[in-house]
Amino acid sequence: MTESSHDRWMERAHILGRNFEERAADHDQNDTFVHENYQTLKENRFFTATIPRELGGDGVPHSQMCDILRTLAQYCSSTSLALSMHQHLLAANIWKYKQGKGGDDMLKKVAEAQLVLVSTGAQDWLESTGSMTKVSGGYRVSATKHFASQSEVGNVLVTSAPYHDPEAGWQVLHFPVPFNAEGVRIANDWQALGMRGTGSHSVHLDGVFVPESKIVLKRPRGQYHPIWNVILVVAMPLIMSVYVGIAEKAAQMTLDYVKNQEAPKPHLISNIGTLYNQLSQAQVHWKDMVRIANDYDFQPTDTNGHAVLSRKTNVAHACIAVVNQAMEIVGGQGFFRNFGLERLFRDVQGVKYHPLNEHDQRVFLGNYLLNH
Repeated sequence: MTESSHDRWMERAHILGRNFEERAADHDQNDTFVHENYQTLKENRFFTATIPRELGGDGVPHSQMCDILRTLAQYCSSTSLALSMHQHLLAANIWKYKQGKGGDDMLKKVAEAQLVLVSTGAQDWLESTGSMTKVSGGYRVSATKHFASQSEVGNVLVTSAPYHDPEAGWQVLHFPVPFNAEGVRIANDWQALGMRGTGSHSVHLDGVFVPESKIVLKRPRGQYHPIWNVILVVAMPLIMSVYVGIAEKAAQMTLDYVKNQEAPKPHLISNIGTLYNQLSQAQVHWKDMVRIANDYDFQPTDTNGHAVLSRKTNVAHACIAVVNQAMEIVGGQGFFRNFGLERLFRDVQGVKYHPLNEHDQRVFLGNYLLNH
């Protein structure tokens, strides 16, 4: 991608972001999905931006999409996080395509129809949830999938469920489900502390038929599969970009606030220094996640998977610390909704709930280190 093309995408993100910012408080206040923002993003081809040109996209590198999400988050956290969920599913398929392992069919379909992909991986992890029954030609699936961001406008649910194979035992099967399939129902239950505009409703699958031909992966249930070394490496830098953007916004708001004081108290000056140290930690670990993903040029090794998860934990810690410090520096003014920092404080809490949470990640890494 040329420098001028890179600049155009970033300029577009800022222009659209300023428009999104005007609606962010209303979506937060009313628990409404960012429909208008999504329509604008579609019109500007953000949903197909990273798809290779030969498949109908614009070939935006993974690293630049991380920057785009970080930028959009500074204007509307919910819009950016919802978009990251679509982007990380695309990214896994782009990696497959670039490795000559398929993925091109899905990418072409997304490019042609501007499809919105919805993930349910956060709660499924190694065990997955729900039930599958074998029937003629496929399976019947029943499950409730939580945290399905952007489900209000989703076209394809990318999900999984456990299945007890008579010969192989317990497995997890991965498959896509069209949102217009019979038995798919959106619960409209996303009333949350933060990220209220993401439309992360629960999705119910009530005896949904999944053809055998749509099963894209079968893996042993409860065991770590190499596919996670692809998904984690491409997904976590994109998702953490959002929270780094939130931290950067909070830091800038706080710096501007203190600069406007005639004589800031000495402790505030020290606290500003602490805040920016914490922000540097978030940025450095996030940039290293992007480096590991290396614009899809990486091997799906356990080392890379664990490295990204470890950095995710560190980024999460640092981003929360930045916003906490910002609230302390600003003081009572930050408690008011109209100041804007209070919303960032709530939104940044979401970083803890992306896989893996800190305690699970530490156990997961510790076991890996002790057994290798």
